[in-house]
Amino acid sequence: MRTRKLWALAATIALCGTPVVVTSCRNANTGSDESASQVVSTELIRTAESWDGVDLPDYLEGRPELVAVKYEFPAGQKLGWHHHPVMNYGILVQGELTIIGQDGKEKTVHEGEAVVEMVNTIHHGENRGTKPVILYMFYLSQEGLPLAVQHPEIPLE
Repeated sequence: MRTRKLWALAATIALCGTPVVVTSCRNANTGSDESASQVVSTELIRTAESWDGVDLPDYLEGRPELVAVKYEFPAGQKLGWHHHPVMNYGILVQGELTIIGQDGKEKTVHEGEAVVEMVNTIHHGENRGTKPVILYMFYLSQEGLPLAVQHPEIPLE
């Protein structure tokens, strides 16, 4: 039973990360409305690396905990330096988010793009745009593990 629930949750998360388009059409010959639904699946990303080109770590051993989080960042907002002890990826649905590694490497994620975050590497994010960023992130974690570890000892510029 638990296996079925985990697969259902994983399928739900995969579906949430994929655009689903529902359309309807009108039958031109008869003039009647005939509803038709169509699911369109678009793979946004498939990778074994984070955005900076580093290989992702092996899966954690033990029982998984999947976490989905919606983040909203106002224009001009900077996140503090942090790292993620678990793998995570997401879809940016509004705005632009620039991710900066401690080594100075940057990646700007645009609306509709997927991103795979760094694991155990210190970085921070900035909304350099003029509108709020809305970002959905999906974490492959375990109970009790933090999604992010903050580094307040490293000042933002």
